[in-house]
Amino acid sequence: MKLKIMTFNIQHCLNYKTQQIDYSLFVGALSAFGADIVALNEVRGEGRADDYKDQTAILAEGAGYPYYYFAKAIDFGGVNPYGNAILSRYPIISAETVPIPDPAVHGYDGYYETRCIARAVIDVGEPLTVLSVHFGLNPDERENARDSILSTVERERCVLMGDFNSLPDDPIIAPIFDRMTDASSVFEKPLLSFPSDLPTMKIDYIFVSNDIKISSSDVPAAVISDHRPHTATIEF
Repeated sequence: MKLKIMTFNIQHCLNYKTQQIDYSLFVGALSAFGADIVALNEVRGEGRADDYKDQTAILAEGAGYPYYYFAKAIDFGGVNPYGNAILSRYPIISAETVPIPDPAVHGYDGYYETRCIARAVIDVGEPLTVLSVHFGLNPDERENARDSILSTVERERCVLMGDFNSLPDDPIIAPIFDRMTDASSVFEKPLLSFPSDLPTMKIDYIFVSNDIKISSSDVPAAVISDHRPHTATIEF
């Protein structure tokens, strides 16, 4: 079985060049990249504010994904949902939102935000577990996200994707590298993902369980969101 997968922090469908919400741009990008399964970060849900629409449904239906799931991490202002999503061309057997605990004490001066994992089991001929995650900015947030991932990720037929807000040599995510295979391991040269116009760092990742083969992987030079998308073709 061969699948194309993609992770993309869409910054709530904000066009990086115009700084306006632009659904047609993101629908076109998803259609063009042609992934079978997509993990999205920074997705808005239907809220009370005019610019909080059901972005998961808008993108999925516009780009031809019949199956999708939105995982709310937080309600901004108490009424505007925000989180991660999964889009799929294959049936979603089950899906859940796995909360990432907030640090009991904020140990840093940076911005804190409640986070979550979107977890879906997808029928691709056999069950495949897909996790979409967005790590926090502070080390204690990232430690909690890592621990939540390690307690959720499967040893077999599992894909983990998202914005980790961590460089590859960050010791916080080293246990994930120990458990899974990083799709960038097949890059012919280093490819960076943020910021999209002139990237200086790799913080977006695709990991797969060790029973899955990575046939190819790429970070296309696309200036759509503030992050570049990250794609991979996998076999199992």
